[in-house]
Amino acid sequence: MTPPTAEGRLFRRLKRKTFFTLEILHNNDGESELLGDGEFGGIARFAQTVADLEDKATKGCRDFRPPVDRGAPLCDVLLVSSGDNILAGPEFSASLDEGPPFFDSEALDRIGYDAIALGNHEFDFGTAVLADFVGGFRRSRAPFLSANLDFGPDGNLSSLAARRRLAASRVVRLKGQRVGVIGATTPRLREISSPGDVIIRQNVADDIQREVHRLQSRGVKIIVLIAHLQSINEDLELIPMLDGVDVVVAGGGDELLANDPGSVIPGDEDDISGPYPLIAEDIDGTDIPVITTSGQYRYVGRLRVEFNIFGEVLRSKGGPVVVEGAEDPEILARVQEPVANAVAALQAEQIGTTQVELNGVRGDVRTIETNEGNLIADALRWQATQVAGSVGQPAPDVAIQNGGGIRNDDVVPVGPLTVFDTFDWVPFPNFVTFVPGVSRELFRQLLENAVSEVENVNGRFAQVSGFNFVWDASGVPGSSRVVDVILDDGTPIVVGGEVQPGPALTLATIDFLARGGDGYPLAGITPVPTTFTYQQAVQNYIETELAGTVSAADYPAGGEGRITRLN
Repeated sequence: MTPPTAEGRLFRRLKRKTFFTLEILHNNDGESELLGDGEFGGIARFAQTVADLEDKATKGCRDFRPPVDRGAPLCDVLLVSSGDNILAGPEFSASLDEGPPFFDSEALDRIGYDAIALGNHEFDFGTAVLADFVGGFRRSRAPFLSANLDFGPDGNLSSLAARRRLAASRVVRLKGQRVGVIGATTPRLREISSPGDVIIRQNVADDIQREVHRLQSRGVKIIVLIAHLQSINEDLELIPMLDGVDVVVAGGGDELLANDPGSVIPGDEDDISGPYPLIAEDIDGTDIPVITTSGQYRYVGRLRVEFNIFGEVLRSKGGPVVVEGAEDPEILARVQEPVANAVAALQAEQIGTTQVELNGVRGDVRTIETNEGNLIADALRWQATQVAGSVGQPAPDVAIQNGGGIRNDDVVPVGPLTVFDTFDWVPFPNFVTFVPGVSRELFRQLLENAVSEVENVNGRFAQVSGFNFVWDASGVPGSSRVVDVILDDGTPIVVGGEVQPGPALTLATIDFLARGGDGYPLAGITPVPTTFTYQQAVQNYIETELAGTVSAADYPAGGEGRITRLN
């Protein structure tokens, strides 16, 4: 065997030796949860936690400005978010009432992100509100990234893209290193949000890889992907198609990764879904660390990655850091306290009482009939009926509310109901909308869509009013699950899976579904919108039609048999 040359020995030493240490601080799915819950979370605590971690990570690191300590390590921090930074609800409504710059923008801007991925919820209010949200970053001017979105055709976003406030990637200059950060957004964006004229390319892997090659051609050796693909499983499926990405920061799934149950908030131990980091192999079989954390500003994820001089990962370790303790005083005063005051005003405005617990748990409203779902669907049909004449429509026969549009994710206790509750249940800017001339066959297809992904706890599941239906879980998803559909007046629409002849129906729903959101095949019918949001419809229904009282007789726990599942 030929002995190794001096050059060969040097190469092997360089391959094994740590040249640069990068500490990645990250979060995802903040979702405008600015106030926190008790002693944990809150945007002011989150900001202070990030600042403390940044100070600790860079203490003793080499600085390239004189005087240079050659004996100090070469290290720095990258701060990123992997999307869903805002979400409709009582807290974001305070921003909308105040006007831009939104409270979320000001807080995140002061925290000082290096890059932020675009999630689906950033688009929920349309691209004009997204433009205001991004434009509110006036200090850090952190770019919002997505490699598979083309913002050029959208009039609200094109100028931001031209100034690279919206972009596919960014190169962050750290101490002695350039780190490329690439963003990606779920290709299902148009189905689940309101992205305007933004072009959504479906082959996410190709778009990411193209951006990797572009960065590498500029000499960038370290590349971090911040992706909002709805669940970390989708990131794990994507990585074997990629080459050149060193670390993946996932978002959208709200998964909690941790190695030690003692490192998480008490009560979250059972929510740990895997170790931190997860490891996946890329197209060449290289191990790639994959990280994410639970959202709502309750954790800061921290991954410490060591690279050799060639930009190759040598080792990585880390875990979630609980957001607790001290608060950033400036963000507390400028953001958290004004939002708390606005929310308190909503909580003080009582609109009625409920005599029965109302089930709005996420896993239930997306899979089974619930009494809260029934109430919301009834409110849509009632509000549409009140204004039918003024918009030239007949009173609706039926109403559908998608479970994904019901957001409180808890059981409302017996007792007073406030305006805050209605915003908590139905926070999006969705307007009550008529869809006229829905054929009976098309109505069957709507319900097939509603029950096509129950196994995945998908938001398309329907809470309904004006009819009841039976579906069979053993049927083919999307085509043969709906068995019977009967209107409240006894009119059969589907019997034994067969559509019965008869006149078309008028549907009341929300404009999101009327435009084809969540896969509902309604985009071919011209909808007739009203001026009432679904939050206003729920509030008006409780105050007026129910005279302020939600009774167990009207809305029994467990529902009243509007939806029956077989098998």
